[in-house]
Amino acid sequence: MTTVQPLTVVIVGGVAGGMSAAARLRRLDEHAQIMVFERGPEVSYANCGLPYYVGGVIAERESLLLQTPESLRSRFRLDVRVRHDVTRIDTAQKLVEVMDIDSGRRFTQSYDRLILATGARPRLNEPSSGIRTRSLRTVEDADAIDAALSRAGVPVVVVGGGYTGLEAVENLVARGASVTLVQRGSHLLSPLDAEMAAPITAEVRAHGVDVRLGVEVVRAVSGRVTLSDGASVPAELVIDASGVVPETALAEGAGIRLGETGGIAVDSMCRTSAPDVFAVGDGVEKLDLVGGDTALITMAGLANRHGRMVADLIAGRTETARPALGTGIVRVFGVDAAKVGWSERQLRAAGRDFYVVHVHPGSHAGYYPGAETLSMKMLADPASDVILGVQVVGRDGVDKRIDVVATAMQAGITAAGLANLELAYAPQFGSAKDAVNILGYVAENTRSGTTPTIQWHELAEEQRGGATLIDVRSTVEHAADAIPGAVNVPLDELRERLDEVSDGPVIVHCQVGLRGHIATRILRQRGVDARNLDGGYRTWRDATLCER
Repeated sequence: MTTVQPLTVVIVGGVAGGMSAAARLRRLDEHAQIMVFERGPEVSYANCGLPYYVGGVIAERESLLLQTPESLRSRFRLDVRVRHDVTRIDTAQKLVEVMDIDSGRRFTQSYDRLILATGARPRLNEPSSGIRTRSLRTVEDADAIDAALSRAGVPVVVVGGGYTGLEAVENLVARGASVTLVQRGSHLLSPLDAEMAAPITAEVRAHGVDVRLGVEVVRAVSGRVTLSDGASVPAELVIDASGVVPETALAEGAGIRLGETGGIAVDSMCRTSAPDVFAVGDGVEKLDLVGGDTALITMAGLANRHGRMVADLIAGRTETARPALGTGIVRVFGVDAAKVGWSERQLRAAGRDFYVVHVHPGSHAGYYPGAETLSMKMLADPASDVILGVQVVGRDGVDKRIDVVATAMQAGITAAGLANLELAYAPQFGSAKDAVNILGYVAENTRSGTTPTIQWHELAEEQRGGATLIDVRSTVEHAADAIPGAVNVPLDELRERLDEVSDGPVIVHCQVGLRGHIATRILRQRGVDARNLDGGYRTWRDATLCER
């Protein structure tokens, strides 16, 4: 009888990707020797919950600690060692060198398969003088920030207005801190386009946060932070959420190839350039579904999924990683913002052709109490109608819609094809024409030329060129607030007042686009060169919110 020698699998990094690989591999192979080395003091913790522990939403610190080395040994027979730093990999000899941080002891460990799940590290600025600076990626970070908020009104500067920065801001406000948010870009939440992110900025400011856009921190000394525009703001604590960079030093030192993005290069099975060495997580390049090239996409779901896939491969199964979409969502003071795929800014930078659709449907049937207005933007390829990206902002139903679109994109459903999705309907959940269906209807009208449109950022130039802007909302709506230069001709009066419509180019708009679509169809069938302002007054208002 032949005895098969059990595999020795070493995993470097004990959070999302690493622990997913370890637990999955044990479920598939009861005999493998599985060792996990984690540099930090914790493994398998809920780093996405850290801001909410700081804010008091998660009351118990222990809730963040999903597993411990002891629980993992008991349930999975995993050899998990925290505060153990893997300092070198010898891919020829299949050895890793490890240092026990507490004792200083160094030793080597052989492996049959090696999984690198080293993640990413904060892109911290130069150390400040006299001001505590933390990221918000570890339990240790959360503990330090919690301790610093010992009284109400502590001045805190948050650097970076992305997902983590906004979550930090909300929870700092909940703790009574005086918060300044510094964002290098021209708008918060840079994965979204400006008009979609503007409501987030307005909401953050409405909660008393001092938002500084288009500036950077240049110096932090003795209780004050100096910005690149010369302004100075008080700070006893700086939270740096300005982004992360792949943690690749270990791989690079072993001669493992890095990609053009700076992340560890892997194939569709997460194999690196070194034999029997895999890599997963935030430090690894992914294949981008929209662009077709490699990209750095730092999402916990991808890390977990790829860790599980690598375990399957080691256990003898055949799996490949699907291209990534970068689906993300954040909630800020009750407003949810989500995106999947690429933004308009990304598409323009890449020179891609696209068309745009903005819609503002209800989160559920308007006659049922509690309906909220969603703001949705879709970008699609004009030739193939492939969906390139979608962004959704609102107070209810955002997660449902972004998940439906993400699924549709993976399945290859076109923009117009969204109209044909059969989605669950009852008045408290949606409408007979769901918000996602409406995206599809408007996409088909736009792409086919049934209702030609212009975008909010094209309007001023069109008006300077002589186009007449007609507001087809009611007189009451027009009187309450109007786009400069707009002439009010309510939709229900349009057919009787056609003699007031200019012979030249005409742009029509309503509140969200539907009445504008009807007006455009009326005018074009009467020979008028009419176009609809995509997304109507609502999109124009959101886009210009920060300018007014």
